[in-house]
Amino acid sequence: MITNLNVAVAQINSRLLDITANLEIHVRYAEQAKRAGSELLLFPELSLTGYQVGREAPVVAMRRDAPELLELAKCATGITLVVGFVERARAGELYNAMAYLREGEVIHVHRKINLPTYGGLEEGKWFHSGSRIRNVAIREHWESSCLICADLWNPALTHCAFLNQPELMLAPINSASGVVSENFSNEDNWKTNVSFYAMIYGTPVLMANRYGHEKDLWFWGGSRILGPKGETLAAAGDEECIIYAKLDQNTIDRARFEMPTVRDSNTRLIRRLLEDHY
Repeated sequence: MITNLNVAVAQINSRLLDITANLEIHVRYAEQAKRAGSELLLFPELSLTGYQVGREAPVVAMRRDAPELLELAKCATGITLVVGFVERARAGELYNAMAYLREGEVIHVHRKINLPTYGGLEEGKWFHSGSRIRNVAIREHWESSCLICADLWNPALTHCAFLNQPELMLAPINSASGVVSENFSNEDNWKTNVSFYAMIYGTPVLMANRYGHEKDLWFWGGSRILGPKGETLAAAGDEECIIYAKLDQNTIDRARFEMPTVRDSNTRLIRRLLEDHY
């Protein structure tokens, strides 16, 4: 059995509301990742549309069988691409979503659950909230879960995702400096967040952030790939770039044996204690 998985993260600066230009960026990075032997390439949140879509969200929204997504999926030969887009479900029902693309198909879509409406964030005005978390197979014996940006700031939600025991967690984000408040450092606190979850659950985490300006926001980058003890395997510099790492299932096994968080989670008791708050 092959225990390694070659993964990559694209740190890009999407063009706001310009799907055509963003598709070209995605294709370029996908080809680069394939040449490097990557089996998975993660893009940031809303990578095909830009972040501040606001009232224009319906203009750039796509169904999961949209020609643009299927055309990009043709580039996903021998690799899984995970890309951010505005998903149109029923009329007027829009989601901040990530699409898994492989071998010409959209194999799964994850919808953001925790929509932030604090600081300079107002996603709850534009999007519906997702309601499901599931694992998606990347390759035999390698399953991923996905939490989009603010999803990872809800500890109970994050715990539920890790209870499914994915071999890796995908964390596509759009994090801008000072957007929460002047006193809340996204740059420092995101590093704490993802390294904590990687360590506590013995699970590699791929965090993909943007780098560059969009309107009045500065996206600071900081994309990284973490191992199952919270250690940094690769980190992006101050630029648009792609980073790579090789994940090893044996190190995941050892980390989870030494820190058996899921095994000892006592879900039945936690459910009862949560019910005491309703």
